[in-house]
Amino acid sequence: MIWELRHEFKLSLLLEIAELPRSTYYYYIKHMKDEDKDNEIRKQITDIFHENKGRYGYRRITMEMHNRGYVINHKTVLRLMNEEKIKCMVRIKKYRSYKGEVGKVAPNLLERDFSTSAPNEKWVTDVTEFSLFGRKRYLSPILDLHSSYLVSYTISERPALSLVLNMARRALSVLPRRAEPILHSDQGWQYQHKQYQKLLKDHSIKQSMSRKSNCLDNAVIENFFGLVKSELLYMKEFDSMDQFKAELIEYLDYYNNRRIKAKLKGLPPAVHRKQALEVS
Repeated sequence: MIWELRHEFKLSLLLEIAELPRSTYYYYIKHMKDEDKDNEIRKQITDIFHENKGRYGYRRITMEMHNRGYVINHKTVLRLMNEEKIKCMVRIKKYRSYKGEVGKVAPNLLERDFSTSAPNEKWVTDVTEFSLFGRKRYLSPILDLHSSYLVSYTISERPALSLVLNMARRALSVLPRRAEPILHSDQGWQYQHKQYQKLLKDHSIKQSMSRKSNCLDNAVIENFFGLVKSELLYMKEFDSMDQFKAELIEYLDYYNNRRIKAKLKGLPPAVHRKQALEVS
């Protein structure tokens, strides 16, 4: 009552009528404000959780809270998540990418050195397979190692040469002039094909290949595929292959433009890449 009337009457008069000590009044006011702030933080945490479809745990939610201007530590976020009974729904599983016939036509220029100083220095690629409803879809992406940015991708019913060629053409169409990245892959047959090799050579792209049966040589793309499967394929049921493909396209856009990463200082790949290009 005092709080509601404080703008109409003197506080000292209201406290006298209520026979309430001033210190007690301010104690309750502080408690009310703390409670309001706590409720606001809870709402932000649950909003972030649901906006990202349960893919964020407390660490990533803490980063996003910082992005939104809240000063809060991960222990508080974890406590509030537990009280709200929400937790990350992603369960990482071991993953192996699709492998066709292997051979080698290019040296391993990358040599597991995934570090970069700017965008478009090192790209990596591979093909992964999704099997649902007795049918298959193949995803072929290119990632830029500087921001883990998805430069281009193609999706197809078959792991044909066109899957890889179209992916490469899309990436090359947005490559800045004078940029000559290394493009690293495994020893899959598509990457040995003369058309693929010629396409890279014509654009001064340096082709690099992993050693035979050594997934660690292309660990970044392997981790990306594991992420896609853990955060999309294994998290929900799909009604059809068409629905899965549509949600895969939506997820890839989410990954590039909204999914924040700790190593990118809480930024999504597209934002980090844009900032890096502005200063390079």
